[in-house]
Amino acid sequence: MAAESVQTVSSRIFGVALVAGATLALLAVMAGAFGAHGLRAMVSERGLEVFQTAVTYQMYHSIALVLVALLVGQGLARRLLGWSAVFFLSGIVLFSGSLYLLVLTDIRWIGPITPLGGVCFMVGWALLIASGLRRNK
Repeated sequence: MAAESVQTVSSRIFGVALVAGATLALLAVMAGAFGAHGLRAMVSERGLEVFQTAVTYQMYHSIALVLVALLVGQGLARRLLGWSAVFFLSGIVLFSGSLYLLVLTDIRWIGPITPLGGVCFMVGWALLIASGLRRNK
C-alpha cells in the first residue's frame, strides 16, 4: 500500500512537471512575441536584450521540465529527477522572473536574485546527470 501511494505522489509530481513545462513554454512564446512587438517602444535596446535572455532561458528550461517528465519511465533515479524538476522550475521563476521584473519595472534591487536562478538551473542539470548515472535507484 505504501509503495502504491509513493507511486501516486511520484506520478503527480511528474505530471506537474509536464504541465508546468508546457505551460511555461507557451508563456515563453507569448513573452517573446510581446518583447518583439509590444515592448520595443517602451524599453531601451539593452532592456530588449535582457528580456530576450529571460525568454530564451525560460524556453530552454521549460523544455527541460518536459524532458524530466518524459524520462520518468526510463529507469532513472526518480528522486533525483523530481529534484531536478524543482530546481528547473525555481530557476525559471528566479532567473527569468527577475529579469522580466527588472525590464518591466526598473526595480534595480531585484537584479541580485538573477544569479540564484542561474545556480538553480545548474543544480537542475547536475541532478539530471546524476539521475542518469544512478539508474534504477
